[in-house]
Amino acid sequence: MFENLSDKLDLLFKKLRGQGVMTEENIREALREVRLVLLEADVNFKVVRDFVEAVRSKAIGSQVLQSLAPGQQVIKIVHDELVSLMGGDEDNSLNLAVKPPVSIMLVGLQGSGKTTSCGKLARFLKGQKRRPLLVPADVYRPAAIEQLKTLGRQLALEVFESRADQDPVNICRDALRYAELSGFDTVIYDTAGRLQIDAPLMDELARIKAAIDPEEILLVADAMTGQEAVNVATGFNECLGLSGVVLTKLDGDARGGAALSIKAVTGKPIKFVGLGEKLDAFEVFHADRLVSRILGMGDMLTLIERAQSTIDLKESEKLQQKLKKNEFNLEDFKVQLQQIKKMGSLESIMGMIPGMGKMMKQMQGAQPSENEMKRIEAIIDSMTMAERRNHTIINGSRRLRIAKGSGTTVQEVNQLVKRFVEAQKVVRQLQKLGPKGMLKSMGRLGKGAMPF
Repeated sequence: MFENLSDKLDLLFKKLRGQGVMTEENIREALREVRLVLLEADVNFKVVRDFVEAVRSKAIGSQVLQSLAPGQQVIKIVHDELVSLMGGDEDNSLNLAVKPPVSIMLVGLQGSGKTTSCGKLARFLKGQKRRPLLVPADVYRPAAIEQLKTLGRQLALEVFESRADQDPVNICRDALRYAELSGFDTVIYDTAGRLQIDAPLMDELARIKAAIDPEEILLVADAMTGQEAVNVATGFNECLGLSGVVLTKLDGDARGGAALSIKAVTGKPIKFVGLGEKLDAFEVFHADRLVSRILGMGDMLTLIERAQSTIDLKESEKLQQKLKKNEFNLEDFKVQLQQIKKMGSLESIMGMIPGMGKMMKQMQGAQPSENEMKRIEAIIDSMTMAERRNHTIINGSRRLRIAKGSGTTVQEVNQLVKRFVEAQKVVRQLQKLGPKGMLKSMGRLGKGAMPF
């Protein structure tokens, strides 16, 4: 989403770094460019005005102008103000420290990803050792109730029984009573949406709020709608009093203005962001980490957290033992490849490693793609167990059989085997470091160290 914004800010920062001496005129010129970049990114014009003024007042000072690296100082000010713009170090965690069950009401327009976000939030809370109950209270969209039931089955979580002919307020009230009697500590309500804000929708949501007295009212807003997402947030906040925002589709190709504007305009924090369709594509929002991604500085903290939650420690321990005995093989490599895939797309992973995002752009498609990873898995799947465990037995006839079985060419099979041999040494060294070693090995993907 932020690629265009990142590219333009990167060009501007290169100019600033090259400035040996900064003057007030230099700074004003730079801020004019920052203003245009943010407006092009669909950031609210009032937010842009206030942001530029805040940077200008801090940048035009003797401490900056007389420093040894004035350009770097201005960049730091821009970074800090962007972080502040999106909430800074404000505590945006859910209010769960109350008597259970905690009621969390999700609201929003149709198509914003509300029902999917209910499932994602439930999965997140389940990972926090909580016991959530999902409540389908959208009786107007035909598939909404069934969709939430499907998500519940996927997550092995209970979904409260409801029907399309019931009153949504009664559904929510009954669900809360059921949760109290059944030992659930969290209740997540999937409420109805409309194509736009209207009086009947707000009246219904207000009655649900009165019936369940939720600790959290989270607006699910589609980041792809840009400034419209900010307008929607303002409307819902005025009627219901939001506690926070879940910003979905942050992996899309919109310009990013909603993410940069919504906190400043509504005063409500972004609490979570959705980064894809999968149920695990859901993160707690951290303003400083997102700004670091926008400015091309990476986000190693999120990457490490994601690795810790997805990498199988038992498999990692087994692999370490194999490495000590020099037994790392193609079967082990396939397991590691699958664990990397669980962490998200290669593009998102690389974007979190400082410098790798820019390197990928410079390589112009030379980096491994999702399709190439699938092709590697197909080649390995077409091998016998003996071949996976000992690649040296793969002769000409075996390579031909593997190529036919995987829908690839003999040359591609040869390339995988050759690069795997080269990669064994690298992986052997890095796996000794555990999950962090895995992250560093991913940092070498772009340099051809792994067999893609």
